[in-house]
Amino acid sequence: MTGYRYLPPAEEEMTEAAKFMKMQPMALVMNSLMMYNRVIDRLCDHPKLGEIVSGNLRHSLLSRFPFMLIYSIEPEGILIVAVAHQRRKPGYWETRVTP
Repeated sequence: MTGYRYLPPAEEEMTEAAKFMKMQPMALVMNSLMMYNRVIDRLCDHPKLGEIVSGNLRHSLLSRFPFMLIYSIEPEGILIVAVAHQRRKPGYWETRVTP
């Protein structure tokens, strides 16, 4: 299992996504957080699971919420580049990493 880390803008987006989730029923929030952690764990175990979206960037969808993790595979582990809303500003995160 490799580790993971967030780029600072992705960490801010995760905070915003959490605020969105808190407006939902508590059972849905807890289920979604468990699923988010499972996605992270799965990507750490199998980094190439995500679909390639641009250059060396991949994405993995978060079920039940309209967000996806945009990440790259780095020597030290997964680098989460964005926690992106699926319907807002497509591709805005591409400038966060160099090809």
